[in-house]
Amino acid sequence: MRTIKRFGVSLEEELFNELDAIVKKHKFPNRSQAIRFLIRKNTAEEAYEENKEVSGAVVIIYDHHRRELVNKSLDIQHEFTNIILASQHVHLSHHSCLEIIALKGKASNLKALADKLIALKGVKHGKLVVTSA
Repeated sequence: MRTIKRFGVSLEEELFNELDAIVKKHKFPNRSQAIRFLIRKNTAEEAYEENKEVSGAVVIIYDHHRRELVNKSLDIQHEFTNIILASQHVHLSHHSCLEIIALKGKASNLKALADKLIALKGVKHGKLVVTSA
């Protein structure tokens, strides 16, 4: 069971209003949850910037009729088997597929894999999403 620590926070009115805007935007039940969210977000961003171990996913949408795209994608993925946890392939339409690749490893390795996949000819859109490991 986790121990909860309580503390007081003093903020300038402008920052206080920004915190309330975050609570409203994300529909947090209270300010404490918003502060937890912001701390975790900052921790994940710092881990990524400092090339620490992180978790994440590469999401790509591509035209599966593009010659050799699937084979090139698989060849790239085989270069990174040490960071790939799982992948999922979804047929969006006759021409478009969505691929989600779950990852865990050094931030630079996740970025290298994502950059190679997103740069493939035939990839319509791609994004790397990263969080703490």
